[in-house]
Amino acid sequence: MTTAETAKTIRTNIPARMDRLPWAHWHWVVVIGLGTVWILDGLEVTIVGSIAGRLTEPESGLGLTTAQIGLAAAIYVAGACSGALFFGYLTDRFGRKKLFIITLGVYLLATVATAFSFSPLFFFVCRFFTGAGIGGEYAAINSAIDELIPARHRGKVDLAINGSYWLGTAFGAVLSVFLLNTAIFPPELGWRLAFGLGAVLGLCILFVRRSVPESPRWLFIHRDLESAEKIVDDVEKQIVESEGSKLEEVDDYIEVTQRKRTGFGEIVKVGLTRYPKRFVLGLSLFIGQAFLYNAVFFTYALVLTKLLDVPDDVAPWSLVPIAIGNFLGPLVLGRFFDTIGRRVMISSCYIGSGVLLIGTGILFQSGVLDAVTLTACWMVVFFFASAGASAAYLTVSEIFPMETRAMAIAFFYAVGTGIGGIIGPILFGQFIEDGIGAVVFGYFIGAVLMIGAGLVEAFLGVDAENKSLEDIATPLSVSSETREQ
Repeated sequence: MTTAETAKTIRTNIPARMDRLPWAHWHWVVVIGLGTVWILDGLEVTIVGSIAGRLTEPESGLGLTTAQIGLAAAIYVAGACSGALFFGYLTDRFGRKKLFIITLGVYLLATVATAFSFSPLFFFVCRFFTGAGIGGEYAAINSAIDELIPARHRGKVDLAINGSYWLGTAFGAVLSVFLLNTAIFPPELGWRLAFGLGAVLGLCILFVRRSVPESPRWLFIHRDLESAEKIVDDVEKQIVESEGSKLEEVDDYIEVTQRKRTGFGEIVKVGLTRYPKRFVLGLSLFIGQAFLYNAVFFTYALVLTKLLDVPDDVAPWSLVPIAIGNFLGPLVLGRFFDTIGRRVMISSCYIGSGVLLIGTGILFQSGVLDAVTLTACWMVVFFFASAGASAAYLTVSEIFPMETRAMAIAFFYAVGTGIGGIIGPILFGQFIEDGIGAVVFGYFIGAVLMIGAGLVEAFLGVDAENKSLEDIATPLSVSSETREQ
């Protein structure tokens, strides 16, 4: 917190200048440098799921048990939740750029170390820190992207970036089939190369990310108006030179009292007392989508092999069309979140995917669906569910003040992932053993959670489309006089 001796009030038009920028090459650098991390997460999760069988073989060099495979997945989730909270707090305190470099570095070191695992314990430790790096990325990256992208493009860009997770999923599924082919790679080598290739992709991202600047919004609040002005001046100069036209003048200023940090107590207070309805909204959206994805999607290969007698070497291919459906949803529907609006689109995607999930469950239980048609149904369900799930990250990034943005993302991600990533898979693991009827009951649970979250959005949603972040949630550093005006 600031003190009377050190606090300084400044007046700036940086948010308005950033929001009025036309889309340019500079924005693509931001998207590529920051957004591609979701491909890494999709790659990590899919590879581990696909190579699970190989890791249980003595020839792999690890010889994990089935129970240890499940434990490794839980440890990765725990690491992601812990990393999101820890690095999320540091992101709000020390800046977006420092943390999106550090968190990627943590991921790189941990995933390279995973490739050299020599015992189950070492593998578990590496999975925890790999998850911690990815979890920290969610908070640092989402907050930075939303603060750097113009308001009128924020919805479609954010959804497309979050949806890119599924490119990593599709790539991971195909890559795993190739690397697990013992005619090409020895059983103790193929799975190690899978983690090594993830590190190579991470290094490429790190190279691009070095040119992405700190968020000017974070800088001017944290007592560095001069650096913030310089960054915006440089961006405007680049855009004017590349576009060949002048930018319109901006006369929209805000007045803030600068601070060095925001205490954790104030972060909690903001969520519970100033924005209680938004707090409920964030929890609803994250828990609904986390249960659906962690419970349903990541046990789908087991449904095919155990209940529909699909061969183990064929089942991973089903993830590719489902991943494509998940990616196309945010990509195709994203622009409507900026035009039709957040409330209508988010509630429609959540409720629509829930209704389609109920229909899929009924057809599955009646024996109408085989492996191919069930996969086709899931493509349609996840087309809408993915757009809604991606919008959950966009929502919590937009609806809380600048000073708490990264921590808000981290909190809702950790709670949603913790509940969905632990309760969901445990339930569905038991449901699969009990047969199709039990699995369908689990589908209905996921559908109810998605429909419920959609209804919460319909009543409590925030119409944030085309609005400046400062208009959606006034920064805590804005003086009370300015806030009242």
